[in-house]
Amino acid sequence: QVDVTAMVQLFGYVDVTDSGFIAAVLSIAFNPLFWNVVARWEHKTRALSQVFGSPHAACYSLGAVILMLNCVRSHCFTEAMKNQPKLEGLDCHWAYYLGLAILAVGTVFVISSFLALGFTGTFLGDYFGILMEAKVTSFPFSVLDNPMYWGSTAIYLGWSLM
Repeated sequence: QVDVTAMVQLFGYVDVTDSGFIAAVLSIAFNPLFWNVVARWEHKTRALSQVFGSPHAACYSLGAVILMLNCVRSHCFTEAMKNQPKLEGLDCHWAYYLGLAILAVGTVFVISSFLALGFTGTFLGDYFGILMEAKVTSFPFSVLDNPMYWGSTAIYLGWSLM
């Protein structure tokens, strides 16, 4: 037999039928699926580079689309958070400031990753044949293997706590 009391408690705090929640889950799942499929397709066919006339133009265009999709994802996440039940224990100053601190650390990792990699390094330039001269080993890559992913996760966790 399986004890489902933890799941019952969880569903008391998450309304999975809320349309905002569903939109957030779909956008969170869609974004990396989209950019990985498009990048792998480009790597195999070079179709975007041909359409845009150069690998750099194609990479910058895909990067712009990814940024727009990330704005949609963040909006969906924010709207979902507004409509979800709140834990009473997290409705206090310490939880807010903890969330703010986690969000700040995540932001440092995301921004420093972007600065270390540049636009094409961040937005899948290697799939377009745009390679960096050397592997980036400076901060934040000296601290974490995937600082952009961990930073983004920290931002959303901090946002959730706030």
